[in-house]
Amino acid sequence: MSNERRYWFPAKRYGWGWGPPIAWQGWLVLFVWLGAIAAMALALLPRHHGEFVLAVVAMSLLLLLICYAKGEPPAWRWGGKES
Repeated sequence: MSNERRYWFPAKRYGWGWGPPIAWQGWLVLFVWLGAIAAMALALLPRHHGEFVLAVVAMSLLLLLICYAKGEPPAWRWGGKES
């Protein structure tokens, strides 16, 4: 067995953050997140705008935490060398 860590989300080549998923687990997280946003939109809009915004912010923070835990370490990147 390899001790190499397998990332779900690669670092972006330019800028800070993560790119599209590279593992099926990352795609699953992304599609579940999108489905949850769509479900909240159907349930809360158009009558509860404030609750919808808070729910989207909470879900986005959760997605960022997952990306931070399962993605490559974030850092500013300006292209150049492939790592």
